[in-house]
Amino acid sequence: MRNRPRTVAPLLLSLLTVPVVLAGCGGGDADEQSSSATVTSAEPSAAAETFAEGATAEDGATDAPPFPGDAEPDSADPSAGTAVTVSDIRIGRHDGFDRVVFEVGGTGTPGWDVRYVDEASSQGSGDSVDVAGDAVLQVSLTGAGYPYETGVEEFSSAGPLTGAGTEVVTEAVFDATYEGSTVTFVGTTERAPFRVYLLENPTRVVVEIAS
Repeated sequence: MRNRPRTVAPLLLSLLTVPVVLAGCGGGDADEQSSSATVTSAEPSAAAETFAEGATAEDGATDAPPFPGDAEPDSADPSAGTAVTVSDIRIGRHDGFDRVVFEVGGTGTPGWDVRYVDEASSQGSGDSVDVAGDAVLQVSLTGAGYPYETGVEEFSSAGPLTGAGTEVVTEAVFDATYEGSTVTFVGTTERAPFRVYLLENPTRVVVEIAS
């Protein structure tokens, strides 16, 4: 009879140990689930990716071409069948340059012809356009369509556009869309080097003038 308590004690001890072991195993599973959940949550959501692609607050770009050493014209062809309308124009100051962004909507990707001109003249009429500044950079977006063709409301402004804190850009004056081209005149303090490139989602043509 004295041996019975010794037999029961180990048995009780083993029974008490099992929940601890099981709890330990359960904890391992919980850790793996938590780890996998952490990995999942670390991946960007679709909404976050959409925001990152479509964010236009700064219209930033990591693959912008280098500034050229001169101020020669820059041009690119639109994609086949392009018909886009300028829906917004934004001006901002960045480290080392001023930026003018032309957001467009419609079909395809626009081309451009950007160059300094001696005088600003309106498309079609040829009337002189007043632009503040010592130089005028004419920005022509090609592959342009009228709003009734693209279904996109065209940008309009009661007067010239300006940007806070700009050093080279004095103002931008939106002209008009005519025969597949939309023209905006950008006044600058001098004929400084500039670069032009395309951003997508949404589609934007970016013009940056070095300071």
